[in-house]
Amino acid sequence: MADTAVDTNDIVAEAEAATETLAQVKTEIGKAVFGQERVIELALAAVLAGGHALLIGAPGLAKTRLVEAMGTALGLSNQRIQFTPDLMPSDILGSEVMDETAEGQRSFRFLRGPIFTQLLMADEINRASPRTQSALLQAMQERHVTVAGMRHDLPAPFHVLATQNPIEQEGTYPLPEAQLDRFLLKVDVAYPDLDTERRILIETTGGAEGTVRAALDADHLMAIQALVRRMPVGEKIVSAILNLIREARPEQTSDARVQRLVDWGPSPRAGQALMLAARSRALLRGRLAPSIEDVEALAEPCLGHRMAMRYDPTGEAPSLTDLINDLARKVG
Repeated sequence: MADTAVDTNDIVAEAEAATETLAQVKTEIGKAVFGQERVIELALAAVLAGGHALLIGAPGLAKTRLVEAMGTALGLSNQRIQFTPDLMPSDILGSEVMDETAEGQRSFRFLRGPIFTQLLMADEINRASPRTQSALLQAMQERHVTVAGMRHDLPAPFHVLATQNPIEQEGTYPLPEAQLDRFLLKVDVAYPDLDTERRILIETTGGAEGTVRAALDADHLMAIQALVRRMPVGEKIVSAILNLIREARPEQTSDARVQRLVDWGPSPRAGQALMLAARSRALLRGRLAPSIEDVEALAEPCLGHRMAMRYDPTGEAPSLTDLINDLARKVG
């Protein structure tokens, strides 16, 4: 019992310190990205949970700026790859080149690709060929690459924030469902409101812009990521997550709409993502344990890319987002 009390006190102390640090991180990111508090929170939640995020939004909504600001504020190295149809796996992973010495001796040397960074922005990932997409997504899952039979570990921590443009689909290669499942969260990036857009016009077209500074470093971030996995989760929250995941599957649900409209539902990985993201969001909001509100807020970002709706010829079916949000409210 004494050991449990000591461990609980340690978690409380670490969480309080982490909350202060993360508040500073959000403040620093806010110097560069205006009015996207939800997007910033979800992107940070994905990173704190040790995962990757898929950002979906029109061009010009500060997605690239967000990744750069996050990399600086979190003290991580960052790179950006612009995905195009002619991009090859070696352009991302790296390749071997032959060196020759003055004496005529030859040897191979591995040249690392841009994936060897701690925070990678995969810009318009759906524009690359499936072969290139799978090379990146395999590295995301395994945290290493294999070139010419040799394993090369990626830096720790390693996170990918990929973007997709939902407007233009011509010449794109949509990610298969199994690869979409590699992303912990799907984040929809919306247009700013009036006041935010006014601020963007004034502050980003002048002579001076806010400078983002590091609020922590990679080692500190990994310590917070370990803390997230130690945070307690109440039985009520566990039950809500389980019920939501199972209610979203047409084979297991008691909801007639899901049985009729959903083609396939979320895998257990969705429940794992929701559990971790709920802990991360609670910590970002200064709480020591997740609540039902966290589950409801994260339901669509966790499940939206892990489900598919059947074609409805009547046009009267709810959207997938509305259906997920309704299920989350019901199980809560």
